[in-house]
Amino acid sequence: MPQYQILGDDLQYLKVELAQGEGFYADAGHMVMKSSTVNLQTKMRGGILSGMKRALTGGTFFVTEFYGPGEVMLSGIFPGKIVQVQVQGSILAEAHTFLGAENTVEYDATMARLTTGILGGEGLFLARFKGYGNLFLHAYGGLYVKDLAPGETIQVEASHLMAFQEGMNYSVQLVGGLRSIFFAHEGLFFVTITGPGRVWLHTLTVQQLAHALRPYLPSGQQGGINIGGGGININL
Repeated sequence: MPQYQILGDDLQYLKVELAQGEGFYADAGHMVMKSSTVNLQTKMRGGILSGMKRALTGGTFFVTEFYGPGEVMLSGIFPGKIVQVQVQGSILAEAHTFLGAENTVEYDATMARLTTGILGGEGLFLARFKGYGNLFLHAYGGLYVKDLAPGETIQVEASHLMAFQEGMNYSVQLVGGLRSIFFAHEGLFFVTITGPGRVWLHTLTVQQLAHALRPYLPSGQQGGINIGGGGININL
């Protein structure tokens, strides 16, 4: 079976060693490098319907497949931790956190709670990983893993929910009022999850990172090179 190493500290990357004929697939855009002996293919894994559902949940329509022998290096796109999950059944995950998986793990998506997902904007359209094998997810910021006992319940701010085992009872509630939303910068939705089962949380969200960086970005400027009659302007 493929061999894995998770390397780095706050900006981690995944090293995958593939023997002859061994396969691994990854979300598009995460490859750093590969051995010249590794065969790369872009495929619509699971057919058109699965590809369309992945796209609607925030994932990619196509995935990148790698076949050994050789080495592949993959990285996340945000500061955070890469987590190795042993899939034995089914895992539901926030689609943007998917990094890669073994070929024995099926990558699909669920359209559950469609209305809530649209209104919340919190990525509640979930990717589904089913089968047996290694799955790699990328947590934004820090990673917290919580094992819930039967009947134990937690409430998670929706954008901090990374993954949980399918079959756990969960629901989504609107929390707070307008004052909380606009002045305390709290999220619109809580996800209430009841055990037994495992839950994976990440401590940073894309919205939080964008909000923190906004005061330091030049107003109204975008990166690029503009060539005009007065010369060349480079905006960084």
